[in-house]
Amino acid sequence: MFMMPEMAHMVVTALLIIIPIGIIFKRAGFSPAWAAMVLVPGFGVLLVFIFLAFSDWPNQSHDEENLQ
Repeated sequence: MFMMPEMAHMVVTALLIIIPIGIIFKRAGFSPAWAAMVLVPGFGVLLVFIFLAFSDWPNQSHDEENLQ
């Protein structure tokens, strides 16, 4: 009963982190479910940003690929 404020705080904090990252994944052309990796303890955030940095984005136009 006394843990409810702490649990609510954890849920709100998790949503404030997952929702923006999910929107980034959606705009990049990936599944927003990848944002849940942020909750993995340890290297979760690092894995998410490495994935975004080094993968080919499905929404990237062909003109941008030719410029690089």
